[in-house]
Amino acid sequence: MNVLTFIKIISKLSKSVFFSISKIRKITKIKPIVFMVILSSLLLSGCVKYDLGVNFNSTNNGELVQHIQLSEKITLLSSDYLSQWLKTLEKRARTLAGSTERVSSSEIIVKIPFTSAKELQEKFTGFFNTRTSEDGNGSELSSITSTLVAEDTNFFLLSRNHLVYDLDLRSLAMLTTQDNSSIVNLDFSLQTPWGINNIENHENAIQPEKYGNQWIWTIKPGAINHVEVVFWLPNFLGIGTLLIIGFVWLGLYLRYKLLSNPSIPLTAKEL
Repeated sequence: MNVLTFIKIISKLSKSVFFSISKIRKITKIKPIVFMVILSSLLLSGCVKYDLGVNFNSTNNGELVQHIQLSEKITLLSSDYLSQWLKTLEKRARTLAGSTERVSSSEIIVKIPFTSAKELQEKFTGFFNTRTSEDGNGSELSSITSTLVAEDTNFFLLSRNHLVYDLDLRSLAMLTTQDNSSIVNLDFSLQTPWGINNIENHENAIQPEKYGNQWIWTIKPGAINHVEVVFWLPNFLGIGTLLIIGFVWLGLYLRYKLLSNPSIPLTAKEL
C-alpha cells in the first residue's frame, strides 16, 4: 500500500463526509450558508498532515522519514480501514530495514535508513511506487506520480549531491478550493549538515522555507510540484582513509628516520 492508496483513502473519506452532511442538510433543512460553514470546518481544515523528510548526516548515512498525522474527524469515519493501512505501512518499512513509531492510533512515524544516494532512490521507489490492486488502473488517482532521483559524485573527502523530487497531484484538484484550502497538508523537507542550493529554473518549482539546516517545501494539491537541489556532504569514509594513511606515514617516519640512527658507544681504542 503506497502513497497513492493514502491519497485514495482521503479522497474516499472526503466524499463520504460530503454525502453524510448533504443528507443531514436535507433532513434538517440547514440553510446553505450554514451548510457551507460546517462543510468547510470538516473538510478544509487540514484533516491530514503528511510530512516526508530526507535527512542526510553524511555521504554514507541518512534517513527517510514520514510523519503522518490524522485528525479525529478522519479516524472516526474509517478507523478500521486506517488501522489496517497503518499496519501495512509498518510491514513495508520492516522489509526495507526501517522502523515505525505509533505515537497514537492516528499518528505514525516511519523511518527508513539509507547509506548512499542510490540506496535512497531505490528505497523511495520501493516504498512509494509499488502498485497494489487497491490503487486501481485507469482511474484519476492512478495518474498521480511520485519520483525521486538522487545522484552523488565522490571527491574523496567530499561528495556533491543532486536531488530531484517530482510529485504530480493535478488529479487532486477536487480536494482544493479557490483559496487553496485543502483537507490534506503535504510537506517535503530536506536536512543536511551544510548549506543547500535550491534550483529554481523549472516551471513547476516550488519555493522552500528555511529553518536552520532544514528546508521545507509545501506541496500543492492539484498541481505539479518540482523540487531540485544541490548540496555537499562530508565523506567520512574518505576522511577516515586519509587519517589512517597519515598515521601509517607518521609511524614509518618515526621508525626509519628518527630510530634508524641510534648513537654508537665509543670503544676504548677510539678513546
